[in-house]
Amino acid sequence: MSHADLLTLRRFLAPVLGEVPEPEDPGSADWWEGPRRWWSGPLDVEGLALGSLGALVAALEALARVRGLGARGLGARGLGAGALAGISTSSALVSASFGSISHLRVDGAPPDVWAPLSGFHATGDGWVRLHANYPHHAERLLAALGLATAEGFDAALRERNALEVERDVQAARGVAGAVRSPQEWAATPMGQTAASRPWIDFTLENGTPRLASEAVPLATAEQPLAGVRILDFTRVIAGPSATRLLGALGADVLRVDPPQLPELLDQHIDTDFAKRSALADLRTPEDLARVRELASEADVVFLGYRTSGLERFGLDPLSLRAVLPHLAVVSLNAWGREGPWADVRGFDSIVQATSGIAEIYGAQHDGGWHDGGWHEGGRHDGGWRPGALPVQALDHSTGMGMAAAAVALLAARERGVTGSAHLSLATTAAQLLRSRPMPPDQEPSAVLEVPLRHAQSAYGLLDFVPPPLRVAGQQLEYPHPPELYGTADLRWRTA
Repeated sequence: MSHADLLTLRRFLAPVLGEVPEPEDPGSADWWEGPRRWWSGPLDVEGLALGSLGALVAALEALARVRGLGARGLGARGLGAGALAGISTSSALVSASFGSISHLRVDGAPPDVWAPLSGFHATGDGWVRLHANYPHHAERLLAALGLATAEGFDAALRERNALEVERDVQAARGVAGAVRSPQEWAATPMGQTAASRPWIDFTLENGTPRLASEAVPLATAEQPLAGVRILDFTRVIAGPSATRLLGALGADVLRVDPPQLPELLDQHIDTDFAKRSALADLRTPEDLARVRELASEADVVFLGYRTSGLERFGLDPLSLRAVLPHLAVVSLNAWGREGPWADVRGFDSIVQATSGIAEIYGAQHDGGWHDGGWHEGGRHDGGWRPGALPVQALDHSTGMGMAAAAVALLAARERGVTGSAHLSLATTAAQLLRSRPMPPDQEPSAVLEVPLRHAQSAYGLLDFVPPPLRVAGQQLEYPHPPELYGTADLRWRTA
C-alpha cells in the first residue's frame, strides 16, 4: 500500500455507494488543503487521518445527491470531480481534531489523561502496555497480578513474561497487550483475521426505499443530517468522536451510558460536544424497554460495547437489525468481530502495542526513533523502550470511518438498501502498517496553527478545537458544548 492508498480509504464505501471515483492525484485532492506531512515518525499517520476524513466527505456527497441538495449548494460537482462544493477539510483541522484532548482546557487547565498504572511497563522478557484509566480496569489489573494495592506492582510484572501478563490480565477482564513486532503479530490468528477484513465491513440487505422528503424534512446544505436521530452506545474516543461530528452536521445525537460504569469526565468533556448525555441501566426492565423504544425511533445506532454484553439485552447488531430492518447499525471493537480476541477488551494504545506499531516507534532512551527497527538486544535491551503514534490515530480514524459508514448507509436506505457496518482498531492498524514507511531523513517541516474555540459550559470555560470540516463554504462549528454528564432525558429532542 502506498501513501496515496491511505488517502483513498473512501474506496471501502463501494459496497454501499458503488464505485467511488478518485481524483487522478489523491495527494492534491480538492477536498483538503495544506501540507501532506506534519507529524514526526516512520508511518503515514497523516495519510490515515486525511483518508478517513475523505471517506466521510465522499459519504456526505453521496447523501446530498440522494437528497437533491445540490441546488442549495451541495452536490454541484460530481463524485469524479472530488469533494462536494463547500465540503472540505485541511491539514490544520485534521491535525487539531485528532489531537483534540491535548488541546482541551477547562478553566485553563489541561485534562489528566493517563492513570498511574497505564502505559508501558517492563516484564521479565520484554514490554507490556496496560490500560487502567477506568477504576474497574485498574482493580482487575491488580487482581490479575495477585495484588491488593499498587505496592509491588513493578516487581510482579517482572516476575512474568509479557505474554503471561497479557493472558492473565485479559482473563481477569482487564486490558493489556504484550509488545510484539509487526511480524509476530502477523503470525497470530488474531493478526491474520484483522488484516483480512476490509476497513469498513458492511452487511447489506434490500428493503423498501424511504423517500428523502419523508425521512429528512429538515436537511439543509449547512446541516445535511438535520432530522436524523442517532442513538450512541459508545465511549472513550472512536465512537464518541464520530457522533460528535455527526451532531455538528445536524443530527440529534443521544449518548447513553451505564450508571454503574461512568465515563471519565475529561473524556466526556472532549467528545460530547453537539450531543446529549443520558444514563440507562439496561439491567432494569424499565430502562431496557425505553432504550429499545428509542432504537425503534432512531435512524442510526452506534455500538462500541462487547457483543456478548449487548446480546444479553438484544442490542447487538444482529438482534437490532432483525426487529428494526430500517435501522443502520454501526459497531466497533478493538480486534474485529471474528477471531479468538473478538470479545477481548482493548483500546487504541493496546492495539498499537500488540500490532507492532509500538515496536516501530520504539526508541533508545537518548530519544528519537531509530529506523523503525529493533535495536541490538531487542526487548531485552535496557536502553530501548516502545513508543507510540503522535496521536491516538487508530481511535480517531476508526471514528471517522464509522461516521462515513453511517452517512453512506443513510444514503443507501433511501434507495432501498439497508444494513450494518463494523470497524475495528486492529483493522485500522493493519491499514496503517501496510503503508510505505516514511524515510527517517524526511522529517516534516510544516508547523500547523491550532484553531481554537472558547465557550462557557457547565464545567467552566472550555478551550477546544472545532470540527474538522468546512460545510457550504463555512467552518463547521459545534452547536453547543458538552452538557452535564448523564442529565438528559431518555427521549429524542424532536419527540
